[in-house]
Formats: sequence, structure tokens, C-alpha cells
Amino acid sequence: MSVPAVTPELPSAKWRVILSVLRRVPQGGLSRGFGRVADIEIPRALRPRVLGLFAGAVGIDLTEAELPLTEYRTINEFFVRRLRAGLRSWPADPNTAASPVDGIVGQLGRIGSGELLQAKGRRYTAASLLDDAEEARRYDGGFFMTIYLSPRHYHRIHTPTAGEVAVARHVPGALLPVNAAAVQHMDNLFVRNERLITYVDGALGRVAIVAIGAYNVGRISAAYDRDWSGADGVGWVTNRRGVQAETRRYQPARPVKLGAEIMAFHLGSTVVLLFEPHRAELLSAMEPDLEVQVGQPMARVPL
Repeated sequence: MSVPAVTPELPSAKWRVILSVLRRVPQGGLSRGFGRVADIEIPRALRPRVLGLFAGAVGIDLTEAELPLTEYRTINEFFVRRLRAGLRSWPADPNTAASPVDGIVGQLGRIGSGELLQAKGRRYTAASLLDDAEEARRYDGGFFMTIYLSPRHYHRIHTPTAGEVAVARHVPGALLPVNAAAVQHMDNLFVRNERLITYVDGALGRVAIVAIGAYNVGRISAAYDRDWSGADGVGWVTNRRGVQAETRRYQPARPVKLGAEIMAFHLGSTVVLLFEPHRAELLSAMEPDLEVQVGQPMARVPL
């Protein structure tokens, strides 16, 4: 019996035009240009005004920031600000996985026949997302969750479960927007874009944490591997000229505590989580459009 086709939902005509244009421009070069602007040091006396206007424009809650505005030298430093100590909590149960980011849940559900749901009428494969067909097979029949980080959100990524990082992979690609309009309109959006994939082996099996780059800077850094930044030493893995796809294997594996910082977005993006079958199941409270915070329980070992 064939599965009926589902007509995709389309964004507004305005956004379709914008996305069509962005597909035709050099996203990497433009994003690196935005990055240079974001790295311009702001005079200390002007920081409260400049950063305050930026925070107000995108809706950032300044009460959550670790430091006063005068301590952030650039827009990029402010964007990757840490949270005030004690602001988030983590589950005590080692068999529970928590959200690695603050954000908004997009699609979630079971991975069937190697496919994940991007949006109504649009699917993509785990093999394409991970750029590794063999690794993707372990997740068939398991669960996935997509979390979108808007500009107002905290942009550091933490470990959803205690464990160790034995392997990670960087896949160069485009830097298209990943907002709701782009997710609705562009086939295979997440597998087109540049991404940094970190695997954490722990009580819930091997959890794949896929950090997806996006337009406007598009940098992702890896806290567990500070040397993974190329000869120019820029400090991030993605959106660098001339790099090829690369897998890094760590022997011995690098231990990570529950809630440890493992990656960070330097402006923008989305995280896709993959869980192995029979090793983890999503909590019933998880649903599309739910606002989640770092440390919020999201999955657990099946009972």
C-alpha cells in the first residue's frame, strides 16, 4: 500500500522570494563578513547602549546574562554569553536526558525507514544528516527531536547526558536560514547546511547532537576539542575557507559530565538530537512549539 503524498506548507510569498535570493548568493562569504562586524570591539562606554539595543531588538532577557553589558567587548561575545550561575538545573536521575539548549521544539518523533520529518510534506534521511550511512543505521526505529534557537535564546550547547565523546564529525555545506519559513520551504534544508556532529555515549546509548549552522556568521565551536579550529586558530570549526569533511576519533574517549558545555553557536541555528531504539524514549510532555530550557528533562531509558 503506497503512502499518500503530503502537500508541503509554504511560507509567505515574501519569504519565498527572500529564500530564493539567499540560495543564489555566497552565504559563507557573506556570513564571514557578518562575523567580522560582530567581532568589532565596542568602546566600553557604548556597550550598554549598543548591546542593550541589540538585546531589545531580538528579545534577549538580560537578567539571565552571567556578566553586566560592559564586560562583553563585542556583539559576538554577548551573543555567546553564559548564563548566571544556578539559573538552570539538571535531572538527578542518570537515566534521564535533558535538553542541551534553550529553544523551541520543532518536529519530533520516531525515525522510520531512516527518515526524519523536517516539516509537513518534507522529510530527510539520517544518513544524509550525519553524512554517514553506517552510523545512521543505529538510529533507525529510534527517536529524534529538532530544537530551534532564535536570536533571543542562550546559544551554548550542553551534554544531555553524562558520558564520553569518542567521535565527532564536521560536514561543510551551505549556510541557509533555518527559521520556520526556511524549514517549510526548502527540501533537505538541514542536510544542505554546514554542521558539527558530536556523539555522546552514555546511559541512553549513543546520542547524536547535530549542531546546524545558519546564515549570519554560521560559526560553531567545540568545547571538547579546542584545537579543532584550523591553522588560522580562529576558535571555531565551521565556516572556514577550504576545509573538507572530517571525522575525529578520540582515544581515549573524552569524558563529559551531565550538563557540560560541548559546543556553542556564534549566532544562529538549530540542534537535531537522535536517540537509538530501545535505549531512549521521548517524554510525553515533549511536543512541537514547546519552549524548552537547558537541563529540562526530555527523554529517558525505557521502563
